[in-house]
Amino acid sequence: MSAVIIQVKTSLPKHVHSQSEVTAALATRLAPTDGTRAVLKRLHGNSKIEQRHFVLPISEYTDIDSFTSSNELFAQHALALVEDCTRRALDETGLNADEVDHLFFTTVTGVGAPALDVLLAARMGFRSDLKRIPSFGLGCAGGAAGIARVADYLLGNPKAVALVVSVELCSLTIQWEDRSMANYVGTGIFGDGAAAVVMVGSQHPKAMNGISVKGSRSTLYSDTESLIGWKVGGSGLSLMLEAGVPEMIIENFAAEVDVLLGQQGLSRNDIDVWIAHPGGPKILEAFASSLDLADSDLSASWDVMASAGNMSSAAVLHVLSDLFEQPSATIGLLFAVGPGVSLELVLLEWT
Repeated sequence: MSAVIIQVKTSLPKHVHSQSEVTAALATRLAPTDGTRAVLKRLHGNSKIEQRHFVLPISEYTDIDSFTSSNELFAQHALALVEDCTRRALDETGLNADEVDHLFFTTVTGVGAPALDVLLAARMGFRSDLKRIPSFGLGCAGGAAGIARVADYLLGNPKAVALVVSVELCSLTIQWEDRSMANYVGTGIFGDGAAAVVMVGSQHPKAMNGISVKGSRSTLYSDTESLIGWKVGGSGLSLMLEAGVPEMIIENFAAEVDVLLGQQGLSRNDIDVWIAHPGGPKILEAFASSLDLADSDLSASWDVMASAGNMSSAAVLHVLSDLFEQPSATIGLLFAVGPGVSLELVLLEWT
């Protein structure tokens, strides 16, 4: 046991829009012809998403016309969202802000220097010797990667307290002049949200109860850089999303899972809880197909996707939060895929 997750809390913005409401609001400008409007409605309708949470009322997104405007909105709205879940997570554990030794902060929807984690540290009252790792670029894999990297840190610092904090305001990446399939898909699946995970080392007094990190595996696939990611330009962050991602998961994912489980003397039959990144219906279907899982095995991920969409790095942490209460000795596998293409797997056991 290298580390123990002792709490997970999530936050969602207050503006909730049904999928049909989002589609109608975007269609006139984003899909100005009958043909493009039909494509947009079909893609949004097939997403299996019922609603999403946005930091702005849907009518105000028409004002976003540049990277400057979208990034300024990120700076205005992200801090309150991430502070909310971080404060509630620490309060639930009984830990004080000045007991936090390490902070892994991840986002892929806004940038700044200093990064947002510095502002969070000031709000929360973290110590001046806080060890910080602000991360940009892990994308949808950021939450899973954060847990894995913090577990590595806690292996060498077994009495420490650490946080994994994620905030994603995907709605601010709207590209009004992009008529690509990737943009139409993205506007139909991405939502806003934040999450905070409290972790402690194996020798910390609070390590007796929680979710133990038993192992992790990272995989970076060569020659796949164009499959998932952002194109950064004057208008902001434009989605790159190729059709080959689900096929890649189907062909490769099971083997990666088997390697990690084999290192722990386990097999897929030993996994009680599957904690999948809700990246979209085709992504979840690909995970299930590769592992030969039933639909019910990923029900928690489908539920998060339906109620909040794909919140990038925060999404899998929302699934973990929903599955946080499990019987002792439950074994789970948390996983996500992101730009690179990269894959992050984390093996968990409830204590």
